[in-house]
Amino acid sequence: MGGNPHNSSELPPFTLTGFSGLGTSQHYVFLLLGTLYTVSIVGNALILFIIKEEQSLHQPMYYFLSLLSVNDLGVSFSTLPTVLATFCFHLQKISFDFCMAQMFFIHLFSFIESGILLVMSFDRYVAICNPLRYATVLTGACVVCMGMTVIIRSFCMVFPLPFLLKRLPFCKANVLSHAYCLHPDLIRLPCGDITVNNIYGQFIVICNFGLDSALILLSYVLILRSVLAIASWEERLKTLNTCVSHLCAVLMFYVPMVGVSMVARYGRHAPQYVHTLMSLIYLFVPPMLNPIIYSIKTKEIRRRLCKILLGTKF
Repeated sequence: MGGNPHNSSELPPFTLTGFSGLGTSQHYVFLLLGTLYTVSIVGNALILFIIKEEQSLHQPMYYFLSLLSVNDLGVSFSTLPTVLATFCFHLQKISFDFCMAQMFFIHLFSFIESGILLVMSFDRYVAICNPLRYATVLTGACVVCMGMTVIIRSFCMVFPLPFLLKRLPFCKANVLSHAYCLHPDLIRLPCGDITVNNIYGQFIVICNFGLDSALILLSYVLILRSVLAIASWEERLKTLNTCVSHLCAVLMFYVPMVGVSMVARYGRHAPQYVHTLMSLIYLFVPPMLNPIIYSIKTKEIRRRLCKILLGTKF
């Protein structure tokens, strides 16, 4: 659907969509999403509270986990306003500036999460391959420096995206495919030349997700090599068990991301609900499951959580 080109200063509001064709059943979709939001927000808030209160968890691994929980809360709160408005109150209009801001924060938290998973893999590498140097390598200053580097790198990569979009004229129907604003969705709407946007988008994806995933894979290759050098099979399993939570977090983050990319590139003729469902899995599942997995696999967190919920020790 075409029309006269508009620049961003005079652009009409964008229209958000949920699952098209559901009608009044969208309320049930919101109930499901509301449950996911609740589990994510409460779960990550509990993780932060437990790590703060439990002295035995004041270690680099759990400082990184705290950063992951804060980031997951950011993911949840960045999508919550428009999801709530779309599914519960049927308010589907969103201004250009608000849409750009939401897109910025969604992608910022996504980039930060990739970086956090990378530094957590470095933590596991040092703990398993160089355990005697763990305390001297991962000092408090080093942890802060790594966390700030991840945040600053992600901010610098995502910051140009809204401005690259804002310079373009828009002349197509301003209907988005989701209940929130994502760059791959927005980049379809301008009628100007988007070559620069596409090149920059590919560049930051490769520099961030591509590099991070390669380094995470390398760290686990080195960890596996070190574990296989252990004579006792029982000790091998015990050592690998310390990586299970992180491996699950990595898979929950990268597998849906690859799925979204594959559907966007090769599934253009797939029903719209497939694209919507994949993006929901990508944005909702990791923040919900991360605190659950770490609560199950970490004895100190599990014990403190049971004490909070049941008033007893686990």
